[in-house]
Amino acid sequence: MTHCDARMQQFMDRWNILGASFALAKDGRLVYERAFGYADVARTVPLQPYHLLRVASISKPVTALAIMKLVEEGQLSLSHKVFGPEGYLNNPAYANEIQDPRIADITVQHLLEHTAGWDRTIGCDGYERCDPIDFPTHVAEVMHVANPVGDSTIIRYMLRQGLNFAPGSRFAYSNTGYLVLGKIIETVTQQPYAAWVRQHLLQPSGVLEAALGRNLAANHLERESGYLSRYRMLSCYNTGQQVPAAYGGFHVEAMGAHGGWLFSARDLVRLVLAADGFDSHPDLISATTLGTMLQASATASYYAKGWMVDGSSWWHTGELDGTASLVTRTAGGYTWSILLNTGNGSPQFWRELKEIGWACVAATTTWPTHDLFAPEHNATNLQATAPDSTHGQLTWTNGSGTRRLVLLRRDAPSTAFPLDGTSYPVASLLPDGTIIAANDSSNHAQMPNLSPLHTYYARVIEYRQDVTTNHHPVYTLEGNPLLELSPAMLARQVPQLASLPAPSLAQLAGNSPTGTVPEQATPTPGVPPQAGTLPEHISPVPATPPPL
Repeated sequence: MTHCDARMQQFMDRWNILGASFALAKDGRLVYERAFGYADVARTVPLQPYHLLRVASISKPVTALAIMKLVEEGQLSLSHKVFGPEGYLNNPAYANEIQDPRIADITVQHLLEHTAGWDRTIGCDGYERCDPIDFPTHVAEVMHVANPVGDSTIIRYMLRQGLNFAPGSRFAYSNTGYLVLGKIIETVTQQPYAAWVRQHLLQPSGVLEAALGRNLAANHLERESGYLSRYRMLSCYNTGQQVPAAYGGFHVEAMGAHGGWLFSARDLVRLVLAADGFDSHPDLISATTLGTMLQASATASYYAKGWMVDGSSWWHTGELDGTASLVTRTAGGYTWSILLNTGNGSPQFWRELKEIGWACVAATTTWPTHDLFAPEHNATNLQATAPDSTHGQLTWTNGSGTRRLVLLRRDAPSTAFPLDGTSYPVASLLPDGTIIAANDSSNHAQMPNLSPLHTYYARVIEYRQDVTTNHHPVYTLEGNPLLELSPAMLARQVPQLASLPAPSLAQLAGNSPTGTVPEQATPTPGVPPQAGTLPEHISPVPATPPPL
């Protein structure tokens, strides 16, 4: 499938894309996962398939799927009114803002199909477009609330504006409508929107690499990509400064149900596979409910309920400064997602982006038989124990993988992570100096003789490496347990510990250059480590080495 690589690279070169992540599944198997370019604007950190990126309006299909699941469970009705005395959101805070009587006619279905009556292309309050994502500080000023403005206040502001057309009479793409759907989910379930989605959609689908995003780089999630911001706007924090739109201009934290999600490309594919109507994976909703979700609106034949549709294929796109995203499910059993950390509003850009997946599928004559999806459940309950006075060990509850890596780093948590397709022998190092302290199928590992003068951070990384993956290791990085081993804990629980090979101990003690790896211990792609053995050039140290 190198032609897929070439097509993606050509697109990136043509449009000056900082980084791209591309995942493709066939018949429910993840057969292709690749990342290109960089995860930072300085172009020093290669983008990896494990990076999370903003998906912008692909958040709408997530919200739509949540609504349809609640409909299937009988907790919601598509025809039920949203506002007014009998509506789902009969909150006085909303009711007090309503001046346009047509708002009482809005139904859940109208919101899903973008026919509720708001048209963002018609200006308001002196702005050319009436979409609060463009002017969050103005909303705060009008509504007399502090910055940054919350999503409920944005809804109140738009209720005060009134509607541009009668509900159900025509189509007009609306971010506000999907914010309202998020509030309906919270009201009906009595849970925060993201918590309910995680519990009822993501976890049952095996999706771990997904979360709501934050505005500023300082608050980004672990393994979240940076974004190439192309323009500046007034800070949503009302500082009066012009800031990069991707970093505090747009108020991503108030976009939630319409544009706030982050995903890895591969886990976005995994979510769609859990609601695609094929039998390769159990679906979150029934075929009947899926059919309803994908039924085109009476006013727009190309848009259903949270999805763009064309016959039996469906897709959605997302765009924000620093972000462009696409997810597609085809009738032939192919599902792909392409996530970029660079945006571009050109129609030609979007035409070419949409063609990449189709071209990749069309040019592939022999498909891989492997499935590169990582285990759905990580290890849990990581603890440090001392079985006796001379030994200390880490113990945990295994997840759903076939093997585990134990990562150990001194004075700070790991910032480097194992790469799919690469095997890591015990005692090898990741680029940030993290040591591979163990690699086997058990639920425990002996710890080296650690210095009580330092704090250490241990992680357990679940992975699968078997015939299913064609013996490629694929790692589950999100949700892995992290244990801080403080000097006090070391002195109290693990006073004298067994050891790892000497190069590892030297690295932990700071006696070798940070980030170096003994030449023979360099991780070897596709070569699984032998359980219970050491490379021939490394001799075990004595059982009771001097403290480090």
